[in-house]
Amino acid sequence: MKWKAKMAAAFVGIALLAGAGGVFAGINLQEVPVSGDGVGFSSAETADVGIEKIEKVYELIQENYMEEIDEEKLINGALSGMVEELNDPHSVYMEEQSAEHFNQSLESSFEGIGAEVSMVDGVVTIVSPFRDSPAEKAGIQPNDRVLEVDGESTEGATLQETVAKIRGEKGTTVTLTIQRQGASTPFHVEVVRDEIPVETVYSKMFTEDGQKIGYIEITSFSEDTASEFEEQLKTLEEDGMEGLIIDVRGNPGGFLNSVEDIGDLVIPGGENIVQIQDPDGNVVQSVSTLKEKKPYPIVGVIDRGSVSASEILAAALKEAGNYDLVGETTYGKGTVQQALDLGDGSELKLSMFKWLTPDGHWINEEGVEPTVEVMQPDYFYSPVLSLEEEETLSEGSYGEQVAVAQNILEGLGYSPGQNEGLFDVQTRQAVEDFQAKTDGLAVTGAIDHETATSLNQALLDLIRSEENDRQLKEALNLIQEQLS
Repeated sequence: MKWKAKMAAAFVGIALLAGAGGVFAGINLQEVPVSGDGVGFSSAETADVGIEKIEKVYELIQENYMEEIDEEKLINGALSGMVEELNDPHSVYMEEQSAEHFNQSLESSFEGIGAEVSMVDGVVTIVSPFRDSPAEKAGIQPNDRVLEVDGESTEGATLQETVAKIRGEKGTTVTLTIQRQGASTPFHVEVVRDEIPVETVYSKMFTEDGQKIGYIEITSFSEDTASEFEEQLKTLEEDGMEGLIIDVRGNPGGFLNSVEDIGDLVIPGGENIVQIQDPDGNVVQSVSTLKEKKPYPIVGVIDRGSVSASEILAAALKEAGNYDLVGETTYGKGTVQQALDLGDGSELKLSMFKWLTPDGHWINEEGVEPTVEVMQPDYFYSPVLSLEEEETLSEGSYGEQVAVAQNILEGLGYSPGQNEGLFDVQTRQAVEDFQAKTDGLAVTGAIDHETATSLNQALLDLIRSEENDRQLKEALNLIQEQLS
């Protein structure tokens, strides 16, 4: 029967593919050893009884339910429910279309908004937007909770169902209803989907008081990241680099072997880069093969959007390299997943390992703490203004959207008065000053949809300016201090 065949195929597929390549922090993981007999039921008898019971329920529904049923949805629901009982946001059953979307995201580019998402406490949550992605440009931040997609609630939907709605063709628009930490009411964000290239390494040279300080940003760990890092590191060294900053802020993770290879380039030889622990407690260590410790100081930069593989590198810099980390405590994902092919296009993404820091710490749900904590200005964490076309905020208005506007105006250098959500005379004057300095805006003193959009864009431009990046500035200062 169709149900029994699919269930049997699923269980056999899990056992046979337990040692295959898989997924790590949302991107493919390779060469993770698997010990034991693979994944399966501890008791064949229990498995048989369970399958028979599931089959019986399926037959009863199929033969007796009062309305027509979709057999495929029923099967997928049962499989999803089984995985959801693990209460693990990183383990998930993906039906064929979801698996196809997921695998497309592993390619050199894909179409969508450009954000890593997860299911947290039953709510689809942003792990991190990709660098220069539509999601980042729209102001989406780590830990934003997605309540609605195009006005349709995500409550009760699976992660894959929500992701399928968020993704779409380049040039189309999706409206997300976001609940941000610290904000009492949700707000809407319109995101224009685009092609998301998987470019992972960016570098430049800063010259501070005559000192050359190299800067390498890693946005994710793909197949080519380590080779790109090595090439750009070599260029910086040949250009006379005296210190190095490695930035993994907003990095959602990636290939384990990529972060290990990068560790071989910057972590002192003989030190652990990462340790992988299997369900039986067996640990495999990845040890740096770097021949000579780098002759220049290194500082890492992290934030709450640094996830999994980026946390591995951060922890290695801190514990194995004894290097400083600047910024905020990272996301806290200390598990390893493998994607297991179920034979019909569907896949099971299952947490199978823990990763430990060089000193043996498990940072899951805790994160890697910086050695030098630096928060960005308050406006970095501000919600965006979300006004409908017909909405206007003007003198006398009151509420959270007014408070958001006041916070943005203050961050932009205007003087809106006390940020308590009352649109008073001083707020109106600040709006007029902003409108007067912004091309294409009429000076009305009121915030309509067009002015709100301009305020949001001005805030994003401010956030992305290196001059306002306190964490980067502190990293540069630390390098200079160590060079003096």
